Amino acid sequence: SKRTHNEGRPFLLKHSSPGSVSLPLNPKSFLNGLTGKSVMVKFKWAREYNGYLTSIDGYINKQLSNMEEYIDGALSGHLGEVLIRCNNILYIKDVEEEEEDGEMRK
Repeated sequence: SKRTHNEGRPFLLKHSSPGSVSLPLNPKSFLNGLTGKSVMVKFKWAREYNGYLTSIDGYINKQLSNMEEYIDGALSGHLGEVLIRCNNILYIKDVEEEEEDGEMRK
């Protein structure tokens, strides 16, 4: 995602198709919408974690439960409850939404 600033507050831009307009997306609102849902978290160092987003704090640190670690797409282990510092994450996405769209990796 591309970052921009609006009145001194950071926003993320949604990806859009060519020719369409990107709308700003506040990351706190996005993450609050994911609270209680199954998510996939991709870290900067190429590892992926699946679990349930339990909560976020004012610094956008995330608390997740039932975490599973995946390395190169293979299940590496069960981690349980985890606190993730905000700046370690490359991206986070809703796993349930992907399953509905039929794009979930097997």
